[in-house]
Amino acid sequence: MRSTITGLTAGLLAVSSGVAAQAASHEAEAGWDSPPACVHVNSGWRYTFVTNECSSAYDLTVVYSDGTNVPCRLASPGDIISFPGYGTQGNKVLGVALCATDGDT
Repeated sequence: MRSTITGLTAGLLAVSSGVAAQAASHEAEAGWDSPPACVHVNSGWRYTFVTNECSSAYDLTVVYSDGTNVPCRLASPGDIISFPGYGTQGNKVLGVALCATDGDT
């Protein structure tokens, strides 16, 4: 039983590492910056919710696989903000991106 649990744990770690690597590669390809780990995304076909559990506010947007462009929104600490979901046509939410501000170059 112990070897089964150890094997399952190792398998889950490998899968979660692969998902994180895939998300990082999407960011690099698309040229967008991801927010800190305290910003979370939960996507569904109708809505995508972004939760800011950080102590700072961030201007955020959601990145979609089909290039859908949605406006940036300010997420203050503790906010849960909504964006459009991925829909029923095979689109995907790739992640959350930090928006450039006037001071960024």
